[in-house]
Amino acid sequence: MCLGCVADYVHIITTLPRTLSQAQLVEQIKKTSSKWIKALDARYRGFFWQRGYGAFSASPSQLKAVLQYVEAQQEHDRTRAVQEEYRELLRKHGVDFDERYVWD
Repeated sequence: MCLGCVADYVHIITTLPRTLSQAQLVEQIKKTSSKWIKALDARYRGFFWQRGYGAFSASPSQLKAVLQYVEAQQEHDRTRAVQEEYRELLRKHGVDFDERYVWD
């Protein structure tokens, strides 16, 4: 597993067993991490994750490129907002989306 975190979002690169759906994985990560951060200090009691998430697959041959992308995320964020980068990624791969459901 590889984690890449910045101030307001996180990238997680992992393999997924066939018995666990993406939705189940994300739900467990959000639930566990919310409980953890709220227990750290009273000032984090208002912490919450946004409702949605994005999940993408990559072939093993592209793993190195994906890891490099995540490692360079702070650099990406200096030149463009994460929202615009996300929209660009969706467009690049032909994913139709409705802006009303991309961010909350």
